[in-house]
Amino acid sequence: MKIAVVILNWNGKQLLEQFLPAMLKYSEGEADIYVADNNSPDDSVAFVKQQFPTVKIIQNSENGGYAKGYNDALKHIDADIYALVNSDIEVTENWLKPIIAEFESSKDTVAIQPKILDFKDKSKFEYAGAGGGFIDFYGYPYCRGRLFSDVEEDKGQYNDNTGIFWASGACFFIRKEVYHQLNGFDEDFFAHYEEIDLCWRIKNEGYTIKYIGTSTVYHVGGATLNQANPKKTYLNFRNSLLSILKNVPKQYLIVVLLLRFILDGFAGIKFLTELRPGHTWAIVRAHFNFYGNIPKFLKKRRNTVNKSINYYQCKSIVWQHFALKRKTFSEID
Repeated sequence: MKIAVVILNWNGKQLLEQFLPAMLKYSEGEADIYVADNNSPDDSVAFVKQQFPTVKIIQNSENGGYAKGYNDALKHIDADIYALVNSDIEVTENWLKPIIAEFESSKDTVAIQPKILDFKDKSKFEYAGAGGGFIDFYGYPYCRGRLFSDVEEDKGQYNDNTGIFWASGACFFIRKEVYHQLNGFDEDFFAHYEEIDLCWRIKNEGYTIKYIGTSTVYHVGGATLNQANPKKTYLNFRNSLLSILKNVPKQYLIVVLLLRFILDGFAGIKFLTELRPGHTWAIVRAHFNFYGNIPKFLKKRRNTVNKSINYYQCKSIVWQHFALKRKTFSEID
């Protein structure tokens, strides 16, 4: 089975210098390593060519964000499995072996993520993916090991291999034929939530997505756009609504969207009470952009097979977490 590890880079020379050595040490011989550069203004490409000559370089003509960046780069890569890895990921010894074994043993498994821990505090799970992703009825994502901003300590509770709803884009494995069958990431998303949208489409086709807890990576997180940036809030809220419009089964669509509008309004009020008006304005802008995109995304919806009626793991993670004060995944019902 041919594996291609593809690291999307934009202006990330320092991250490549920091994390490529471990990637090469623990991956060479099992995978080809690529850096896909999104037209970086720094000298990161020249640096990689000089310092890491075994790493293959793909140079995109523009910075199309995560979605278009990978869509453009993967056209030039021949592999059975794409491993899409953020430039701020530190891999560990034998990180690939259990994932390759799962792909080889299960034809229905088409996407996988490893355990993702926090590089800055390796005893804790990391926000972007943690122990595998799920979604609630209203389209709010959460993870085993992370509910909103509450992150669990890693005590071995998620060392299992199990089915999940979405795999983190920070370290995302997918079979090549399924990636291209589904036309890859939605480029209208630019960045954030595009992996959840792709996983939703994977689930709608009846395929399986797995979390492999015997493979571990460490993620810095927020190296490109951190949680305090209103642009991140804008992209997350807008792209979440667009993904709902594309993927929620028709019998649920109207009620989910109406209730999401209300819940997003409460989120905006919460940001105001926390003296973060920039994030409130980001939610307002996200909604207006969503309204303008409704005709376009209704056309995309027609190409989506909505088979996964029971897509959600709980009815409302907002209610479970904020009203019932449940802080860990094991408390959710």
